[in-house]
Amino acid sequence: MPSAIEQIVDIYVRLKNRRGLDELMMHRQRLAVDLKRRSGYDFSLPIGQIDEEIAIIEAGLSRLKASNTADTSQPT
Repeated sequence: MPSAIEQIVDIYVRLKNRRGLDELMMHRQRLAVDLKRRSGYDFSLPIGQIDEEIAIIEAGLSRLKASNTADTSQPT
């Protein structure tokens, strides 16, 4: 069963919502930066989870880009 982030990314890709994916990416990147700055607790588990989510979003952005390239290269 796909994770929640995978389902969200899939929907954004199907809707061709680049802005939504970009915002999702920026949010996860800010979270990662914030957690990496903190001390006094082992944040490696949530940082790892966020890194996985960033990879899923990057894959979605690649799929969206490939889809857009395919759409524009087809003759009308």
